Order: sequence, then C-alpha cells, then structure tokens
Amino acid sequence: MLINLSNHPSDKWSEEQMNAANRQFGKVLDVKFPNVEPDAGEYEVSQMADLCVNVIAKLIGSERPTMHIMGEMNLTYALVKRFQKQGFHCVASTTQRDTVENNGEKLSVFKFVQFREYER
Repeated sequence: MLINLSNHPSDKWSEEQMNAANRQFGKVLDVKFPNVEPDAGEYEVSQMADLCVNVIAKLIGSERPTMHIMGEMNLTYALVKRFQKQGFHCVASTTQRDTVENNGEKLSVFKFVQFREYER
C-alpha cells in the first residue's frame, strides 16, 4: 500500500504514475498534505507533523505502507524523519519538466519518471 500524502490526489496522476504505484506498492490511499502558513514557526510545523503522523497511524493500524510525501519542505522533512524512525519507507515522485514558451508565456508539463526513496 502507498499513502499519498501530498496535494496531488492519485485520481489526477498520469497513467504512468498510477501504474508504477500499483506495480510497486499496490493500493493507493490519498491523504491531503496540510497547508503550512509561511509565517508558521518551527514549533507549529513540529506540532503539525505530530498530528499528521497520529492521524495516519489511526488510518492504517498495524500496516506499514510506503509513504509518498510531497509538500512544503519543512513539514515534509519533519514527516519523513518521524515516519522513518517508525520503520516506514518514504518516497518522493520525480518528474521531467518540459517547458514551452509561446508569445512570452511559459507552459510547463511534468512527466512522471519514478518514485525515489528518501535517504535514511
């Protein structure tokens, strides 16, 4: 199982990303990544991480799914540390960005490449 803790619900993923997730991890469960205000301090981010870990622990019980964590960098770091400490594998999705410029307007298209494990 893969817990998708991000602001990108799996029903919006490309076919390639969904196929990779199903092949590597099985079922995907979406959990919305919390909004972190830019003026939030370290203590608030730490509290958010603790709350998020507790909510997910209640969702999964004794299972040990892989955690796909993508979001605001400080909270992502805090979540990865906490989940890894509990023995979870944590991954990020990687993409290839193709940018097309047309009449001074840039359009970026992101193509899924792989899931990459966070360093332990």
